[in-house]
Amino acid sequence: MTLRMLLLLFLVIVGTSPASTTDTAPSIEVWKSATCSCCGAWVKHLEANGFAVKVNAADAGALAELKREAGIGDKLASCHTAKIDGYVIEGHVPGTDIKRLIAERPEAVGLTVPGMPAGSPGMVQGADFEPYDVLLIKKDGTTEVFAKH
Repeated sequence: MTLRMLLLLFLVIVGTSPASTTDTAPSIEVWKSATCSCCGAWVKHLEANGFAVKVNAADAGALAELKREAGIGDKLASCHTAKIDGYVIEGHVPGTDIKRLIAERPEAVGLTVPGMPAGSPGMVQGADFEPYDVLLIKKDGTTEVFAKH
């Protein structure tokens, strides 16, 4: 075999090899305060659940504008906002629920965990746990329970 044939064979093999986990990890973009530790803990939760996370530091005004543009009202708001595959993720939504959302692809704005419930991802405080719902935000602004935790 010539060197050219070997090189071509190598490129074909490399080009069809399985992708690395970073190539297949769902990408999510997060906007949060640079100083919020619970937001940082939520980002770590996402990474531990296989997401490739891009983090943007944002001041309170920029976060409020992002939420407003995304259709997140005060009753649905939390401390950070993310976007993935055309959906908005507001607050401490578990990674498993985000994966379910992008797998099922409902007609919706996205998911929210309003407030900051103890025990939700990023809000783990020892044994404290406050039951909470993950809400699906529909395009008409109404919500329904997507998951209970």
